[in-house]
Amino acid sequence: MKITDIRFGMLRVPLKTAFKTALRTVEQVEDVVVMIHTDTGHVGYGSAPATAVITGDTHGSIMHAIRHYIAPRLVGQEIANLNRITHAVQASMEKNTSAKAAVEIAVHDLWGQLYGAPLYQLLGGGEPAITTDITISVDYIDKMVADSLAAVDRGFESLKIKVGKDIGLDIERTKAIHAAVEGRALLRLDANQGWTAKQAVYALQTLEDAGVRLELVEQPVKAHDLEGLRYVTERVHTPVMADESVFGPMEVIELIRMRAADIVNIKLMKTGGISNAVKIADICGLYGVDCMIGCMLESSIGVAAAVHLAVAKSDVISKVDLDGPSLCRFDPVSSGVLFNESEISITDAPGLGIRAIEGLVAVDEPLA
Repeated sequence: MKITDIRFGMLRVPLKTAFKTALRTVEQVEDVVVMIHTDTGHVGYGSAPATAVITGDTHGSIMHAIRHYIAPRLVGQEIANLNRITHAVQASMEKNTSAKAAVEIAVHDLWGQLYGAPLYQLLGGGEPAITTDITISVDYIDKMVADSLAAVDRGFESLKIKVGKDIGLDIERTKAIHAAVEGRALLRLDANQGWTAKQAVYALQTLEDAGVRLELVEQPVKAHDLEGLRYVTERVHTPVMADESVFGPMEVIELIRMRAADIVNIKLMKTGGISNAVKIADICGLYGVDCMIGCMLESSIGVAAAVHLAVAKSDVISKVDLDGPSLCRFDPVSSGVLFNESEISITDAPGLGIRAIEGLVAVDEPLA
């Protein structure tokens, strides 16, 4: 099975409600879909959203990076040579992690198809079913409480609460949600880099003193502020998770060396794909550091790949935040990963098992 061409499409899916964080507001998922064609007729699918404020990638930069820097290294390569291909992807250029991730996802999809097995089995096996949390967007207190109660009624047992815009209001938001769902759901607080280190310590100690028990707090300080992250970690009981502070394996090593956080959030769009995500999970496993598997606001193509990884590395990835498809009005992708509210399962379809993508629009001519 040899790569012959790489093509692009755009996939847009409206959200049930606007997605609001301390960094941005989004009304719909917009993914670049990468389709890698082969001489056997098989097609591998990958995808990436534009996350300029997080990874620096836009739709245009993703396609340009793939077309001009990654694709020329891959056309003609045998899918069986997976390590050679992933090395070529990672060495093609600096940064551009979302572009690399989209290509790696499609290549791994083809790798599974080549050997007739679902991807998670080739990555190490596991029980093909996981449970995800759901995100509660930052909003007025009453709206956030109502959204939290609705999520619990839908069967979600873990809620990721978006905060980070106003420290005093953030505390009140969290208290109100905790009072409404106490005993029914675990709370994960995501500050999206919205606090200073001292603000984070103040907020978390105030919540702890008020009896609010959080499963974790995610990225309370700016991504570059590892000293600030360590300052928070050393002063609160609530486990601290690094998200934007950690993209690749080297950053994970430094984070662990500094003891700057308790948990690492793995996202394929940050790591540049599955190969580095596996390395991060293995590093964390060696040091006894828990991981979460997360996603951007993206379609179920990229999220499906993250599900396979989560299953294969479930001994290290103990927390799951793969709610992107649950936030959409519908899932246009028919694949081997089934999203049913908080429950996610994998069939025995080879690779990612993608059969059809409703509403996919081609955006250019093939490379060849």
